[in-house]
Amino acid sequence: MAPRVSVIGSGNAGLTAAYHFTLQGADVCLYGATGFDQPLADIEKCGGIKALESFNDVPLTYSGFQAIDKVSRDLEETISYSDLLVLPVPSFAQEPLFTSMLPHLRDGQIIMLMPGNYGSLVLNRIKNEQGYEDLNLIFVDAISIPWATRIVGPAELAILGMKEFLPVSALPASKTAEAIKALQPVMPLPLTPLGNVIEAGLENINFGGHPLLTTLNMGLLENFDGQFNYYKDCCSVSTAKAAAVMEQERQTIGKALGIELRPELEAMNALYAMECESVYEVNRTSETHGKLNSAPNSASNRYITEDAAYLLVPCYELGQLAGVDTPLITSCLHIDNAYNDTDYFTSGRTLKKMGLANLSPQEILEFVA
Repeated sequence: MAPRVSVIGSGNAGLTAAYHFTLQGADVCLYGATGFDQPLADIEKCGGIKALESFNDVPLTYSGFQAIDKVSRDLEETISYSDLLVLPVPSFAQEPLFTSMLPHLRDGQIIMLMPGNYGSLVLNRIKNEQGYEDLNLIFVDAISIPWATRIVGPAELAILGMKEFLPVSALPASKTAEAIKALQPVMPLPLTPLGNVIEAGLENINFGGHPLLTTLNMGLLENFDGQFNYYKDCCSVSTAKAAAVMEQERQTIGKALGIELRPELEAMNALYAMECESVYEVNRTSETHGKLNSAPNSASNRYITEDAAYLLVPCYELGQLAGVDTPLITSCLHIDNAYNDTDYFTSGRTLKKMGLANLSPQEILEFVA
């Protein structure tokens, strides 16, 4: 009997998950919420999802066609379909989606967030505040999605590449091995364990590149409408030096918390099977990241609205808690606040929203253990 998995979310990552999990031999139920269900109609019309062999004359991997077992616009039906619930959705969608899911969840289900961005902590807080303290769930935070991928037509994907493995952690961390054992049969790449969900948030590889490079290149991005290759064209010798300073701030916070973080260069080389000698070289030469000429074209792009608000803000707050100064992270957030006329220091993913307010670093690590 084929393993079953419910994919909740119908964007780039959701469709790719449904396609690739099916390719792996799983039965998949793909859910699209009202207003986001056009991809479901496209799949119903086409009979499934197609992954292209090439796009813009660039050869692509994992091409083929897969019929999806079920597409659903009914959240209760989707949740009842499987004990494995994968949410490849933006961080801002995690909270309202989970609130809608709560009445339909049952004991023993695993909820995997791709990317996690500390989302498991937020959802656990909501679960308890909404009166579901006794509901036995395992939350799993992945550091990112497995793929570089785009929807390029109705029920059509361009899968540009996939990581070699995907680091994850469960909340509580004592359940990580159990969660990996349950999820691995449907996943198209190895899941590797991290120490806890705090480490998983700090290890998200979008931290160093997306918000800072986007912030530093906003004039180029807006004036040329994102019509170039983001990684190659936005990474220069000088912006790479700035990114290295931000990376050192991340490493210092990890050490202050007693967490040994993988250096960004080492992580990128391992995840994408490269042997680059610098992050600058990664951005300039990565085949996976160089296949598509597209880039953010405004400050409202998720590279800021998600990666600054849900990665930089928690890192800043953890730094404040641990007594670590973070001038570059803080400066980047202030500039992004000005770009978007907002205050990510309060609207972003704070320790309070994670249910960690007023806890010491040691108490936080004990809480997520």
